[in-house]
Amino acid sequence: MADDIVELHGRCGRRFAALVAGVASEQWHYDTPCSEWDVRTLVHHLLSEQRWVPPMFEGLTIEQVGDRFEGDLMGHDASAWPGLLASSVEEAHAVVAQPGALERTVHLSFGDASGLEYVMQLTADLAIHAWDLARATAQDAALDPAAVAQLLPWAEANADLVAGSGMFDPPIDAGPGAPDDVRLLGLLGRRA
Repeated sequence: MADDIVELHGRCGRRFAALVAGVASEQWHYDTPCSEWDVRTLVHHLLSEQRWVPPMFEGLTIEQVGDRFEGDLMGHDASAWPGLLASSVEEAHAVVAQPGALERTVHLSFGDASGLEYVMQLTADLAIHAWDLARATAQDAALDPAAVAQLLPWAEANADLVAGSGMFDPPIDAGPGAPDDVRLLGLLGRRA
């Protein structure tokens, strides 16, 4: 499972970066399925999240990182945003893929967690926000079946954590017999 989640993290990161590269200049302020975020805000969220990965795996606390990732990390040149995001995804993945990374303890905002748990959360964010971005910009929104297979059991087992995190809209019941991708999206507050 550890090798699978590391590979999946990389694949989901590359997919998100490819979707960012496909955003047309007029689409940066389009609404997304995340009710309070436009496309630019969604991409900024993932850029910021990728920047946090190296210090978290170095063992730093939120307080030790401080305000280094506060403010606008994207700047004003929209043509640079896809490259900026792609390089941050690559840097984060290089850290995740280091030997022993998944066994490390990371100090997250809600408490300590294993590196494996943190990578599951990062991968879920990349996969689900890729769906959000694709929907907002009329790109292919299909979820990676391997991502669904890994993330659905995690989302089911952590439903209370996910619901209480404030990071996702309230769960939506996908109904009996719904496909796994629809169930995953529903658990994370999205209606497919």
